[in-house]
Amino acid sequence: MNASPGTRASDSLVELAARVVPLAAFLAFVGAWGRTLPVLGEIVVVGLLAVTVVAAVHHAEIVAHRVGEPFGSLILAVAVTVIEVGLIITLMVSGGPGAATLARDTVFAAVMITCNGIVGVSVLISALRHGTASFNTKGTTAALATVLTLSGLSLVLPSFTTSVPGPEFSGAQLAFAAAASLALYLLFLFVQNIRHRDYFVPTSPPVVRPLSSVVEQAVRARRTGAAVTEHHSARGSGAALAATRVGETRMTGVEVHAAVPPLGTTMISLGLLITALVSVVGLAKVESRTIEAAVEAAGLPHAVVGVVIALLVLLPETLAAARNAYRKRTQISLNLALGSAMASIGLTIPTIAVASIWLESPLHLGLGATHLVLLCLTAIVGTLTVIPGRATLLQAGVHLTLCASYLFLAAVP
Repeated sequence: MNASPGTRASDSLVELAARVVPLAAFLAFVGAWGRTLPVLGEIVVVGLLAVTVVAAVHHAEIVAHRVGEPFGSLILAVAVTVIEVGLIITLMVSGGPGAATLARDTVFAAVMITCNGIVGVSVLISALRHGTASFNTKGTTAALATVLTLSGLSLVLPSFTTSVPGPEFSGAQLAFAAAASLALYLLFLFVQNIRHRDYFVPTSPPVVRPLSSVVEQAVRARRTGAAVTEHHSARGSGAALAATRVGETRMTGVEVHAAVPPLGTTMISLGLLITALVSVVGLAKVESRTIEAAVEAAGLPHAVVGVVIALLVLLPETLAAARNAYRKRTQISLNLALGSAMASIGLTIPTIAVASIWLESPLHLGLGATHLVLLCLTAIVGTLTVIPGRATLLQAGVHLTLCASYLFLAAVP
């Protein structure tokens, strides 16, 4: 069915806005860096930050549709994490009262927001729209196990080691933790994208239909099979591949996709995605001074600043996960959530370990008692959620309660 002129015009405007917004946000980030903005300027930056997040999600979906799953989920997770690591190092170099715990606070915030916030929102949307959220238990349990292992190795053990006083590793321990984290993360990427890729793609429950319906469809397909074959042959192999993907999706009942975007469009979207992500993190850093002033005025702990910035940085993945859950693609939502948590640890800890060679401030990675309890609860609840391969509103409520508890206790420790 052809789209109406009004729909095509609307799509063109959306595409134009999605291309202009990241560039405008980047220019605003460059212009506002290191400057004190008036109140009107702060409002403009916040609004531009919000629409840039939406643009980032748009371009991430274009790239993901071109490369397929699970590569599409990996692109957004790694891109955000790389920029997040750069922001952490920049803030640690600048010093300040929270420099020693900045890496720990940021990584733990990412773990709690992704494993409870994004997972909870995804399951909630999918359960409300489709009754239950279905996903591939093999891939999801493997991803959760990797996240928990990385979290325990990098955030729990430093609180119990005795080589160095305080919640930090010695030099040798930090080197081992960094190497082990990076190796485990790379091993997971190999399993996810090469060895067992089918574990991380959306699954659909079998559709039970009456025998008469099956026979009727078979007769209809037999009558029209020749015409369909000739039509596909005329379109060429590339179009036939796109049609096959659409046909497979229709049979699963998950979603009907448009044709795979061409390479040129994909490369433009990839460039704009990177620009948008840089702009989101940069504008969040520009707003960090205002956030710090507001936090101090409210009498809240300094760690709240890192939580707020982490929430802003993770907005693109949150929106992408929510949209996939709405489309009955909960597996992709969980890939985004757990992949982001994994990348935050697997890439941040090794990078910070190398940067600690020239950083003057100590590196406190060990969690306190409150955060250890929250991490243990997250591990137990997450395991019970992913093992059945199906989740309901109750599981969503439990995860969102844990996320809300973390955010509340960050403000009121």
